[in-house]
Amino acid sequence: MTPTVRRAAVGRLRSQFGFSERRACAVVGIGRSTARYRGRPRVDEPRLRQRLRELAAERPRFGYRRLHVLLRREGTVVNHKRVERLYREEGLAVRKRGRKRVARDGRGRAVLPTGPNQQWAVDFLSDALAWGRRIRLFAVVDVFTREALAIEVDTSLPGDAWCAC
Repeated sequence: MTPTVRRAAVGRLRSQFGFSERRACAVVGIGRSTARYRGRPRVDEPRLRQRLRELAAERPRFGYRRLHVLLRREGTVVNHKRVERLYREEGLAVRKRGRKRVARDGRGRAVLPTGPNQQWAVDFLSDALAWGRRIRLFAVVDVFTREALAIEVDTSLPGDAWCAC
C-alpha cells in the first residue's frame, strides 16, 4: 500500500471507530509523522515541463542528466531525480542513431568455378576417438565437385608443415 492509501486508512479508523492517532497508525503500520504529512502542490511543474521539452527539442542528443545541468545553469534549482521523472513522463528519450554504413572494399563475391580442379579448399578439422584421444584431420576438397581429394589424419598435424613456404 502507498503512504497515501495508509493515510486514508488512518483517517477512516479515527473517524468511524474513534481510534486515537497513535493506535490507528499502529494498526495500519505507518509512522505518525507520515500520517500527518501533507504534500505541497508543485506550482512550477508546468513551467519546468515546458522548459524541459524546449531544451530536449533544441538538443535531441542530450539525456536527462545533461538537461538537468542546463536547467541548473539557467538558475532553476531542481533535483536530478525530479528531472528524470518529468523527462520520462514527457516521453522524452535520446533518439537512437542509425547504423553507420561501412564502405565495402569492392571485392564483391568470389567467382564460382565452372568445372572440376579450378578451385580447391583446404581445412583443418578436429575430433576425438571413443576413449578420448584427440585426432586432427587435414582435408583438401574440390569446390566444384565437392569431392575430397586428400584427407590426412594424425594425432598431431602441425600447421606449418602444410603451408607452401
